[in-house]
Amino acid sequence: MLIIRFSLCSCLLLAFSVVCFAQDKRTGSIKGKVRVEKGSPSGVAVTVMQGDREVSHATTDKKGDFVISHVSPGTYSVRFRKAGLSVGTIDDVVIKAGQTRSFKDLVLPVDEGSLVFIRGSVFTEEGRSVPGVRVDLARVIDENSVQKLDSRITGETGEFVFRLPPDVAKYRITLKADGTEPVAKDVAVENAAVYRVALTYKKKS
Repeated sequence: MLIIRFSLCSCLLLAFSVVCFAQDKRTGSIKGKVRVEKGSPSGVAVTVMQGDREVSHATTDKKGDFVISHVSPGTYSVRFRKAGLSVGTIDDVVIKAGQTRSFKDLVLPVDEGSLVFIRGSVFTEEGRSVPGVRVDLARVIDENSVQKLDSRITGETGEFVFRLPPDVAKYRITLKADGTEPVAKDVAVENAAVYRVALTYKKKS
């Protein structure tokens, strides 16, 4: 039986096949394609394990493809790891001499525990939520410059959320809407966590 596991109770979609082709008939190979829920599929570390021992490894290319050759016949686990994504593991991968084990549609979801979330809401001065307004996100480089990164439109209850890597940084959240005073708040990020911010929607007098 092929056992498929994901840390943090994530989900892995998998299709596989065994392909024979001209190669070293004393060893086998593993190849596949990895997709990710968010971001680029490149740079996923693929490690072949036998017990606690690392046998071989590779890294996915910009399309998410990988190939690991010259694997001795036996039963292995294959681990998939990239920062910001859940770790995926496929157990009981049987490798036979002269064959390639092929994996398709490997999907790595976001590991929400390793990300920064900036969650916020927009309210009027009377405390009512404001849907449908734009909120911009920028990274503060220094006192005189910022780098624009992303934007959101607030939902029905005035909420918005940005997902970011867990790097130490300062971000600026800015609300600009027609007929209102612009308002901005800075958020200092130190590690993976949820940071909350509230913005007040003030009409121009």
